[in-house]
Amino acid sequence: MKALILVGGYGTRLRPLTLSIPKPLVEFGNKPMLFHQLEALVDAGVKHIVLAVSYRAEQMERELESVQKQVTKVDEPSKYGVVVYSPENGAIQRFVEKPQEYVSNKINAGMYIFNPSMLKRIKLQPTSIEKEVFPFMADDGELFAMELQGFWMDVGQPKDFLTGMCLYLTSLKHKKPELLHQGPGIVGNVLIDPTAKIGKNCRIGPNVTIGPGAVIDDGVCIKRCTVLREAHIKSHSWLESCIVGWKCVVGNWVRMENVSVLGEDVIVKDEIYINGGRILPHKSIGESVPDPKIIM
Repeated sequence: MKALILVGGYGTRLRPLTLSIPKPLVEFGNKPMLFHQLEALVDAGVKHIVLAVSYRAEQMERELESVQKQVTKVDEPSKYGVVVYSPENGAIQRFVEKPQEYVSNKINAGMYIFNPSMLKRIKLQPTSIEKEVFPFMADDGELFAMELQGFWMDVGQPKDFLTGMCLYLTSLKHKKPELLHQGPGIVGNVLIDPTAKIGKNCRIGPNVTIGPGAVIDDGVCIKRCTVLREAHIKSHSWLESCIVGWKCVVGNWVRMENVSVLGEDVIVKDEIYINGGRILPHKSIGESVPDPKIIM
């Protein structure tokens, strides 16, 4: 069995992180998103995996040198392609790409199993299989669905990335609890890379991931955050619902909250308050950001 993963998008909704690397390489749970997919495919017995790349393809190739269609229920189905199918045999009756009116709360989760003969339906031109192929297959009774058990989350936006992280950590608690960190000052589900350094009198968690080489100084409080590789959070800072990018430095007594996102190599000086700010890479922040906005 062969697999194809589409990884050529720009990941614009996850900026400023994707200004530095393609979204499939952004670490989710201390592992590039793409690697979660690759491991799942290998576990399923796939022997040949093809990546359809475009944006920063060379970066993807360098990183990789080191290493049946399903549906699920969602609360806001209009954001996705919606599937209406028979619960008796899984036969899809309707396939509607991003409907404006309620059709169903079962959506296309983006995983497909194709018979090679299906390729004959795709014209040799730019084609949207969701809009131009699947509806006709459904009409012909050739499209079937299987409802995904467990959880599914679109992590393409920062707020959804953090929500997905919480779900992932909860999953680890039940499936691989040995991967979660335990110890003084650790609250709830926390994933810390072994190479990270945590200072004294910190309060980490619940729902926190801390990446390789990160440094957390004394007295820091972090809740519902992702701290990426080689970031440095200085003493007595307080972070909640934030993503701290690679090699960032957050100064002493800083407060960050409300889905603030720091791009790569951002410096936040001492005693700064950031409320929902999106900071582009390589910036130095010397004044507070009291209201949500993008700092370019």
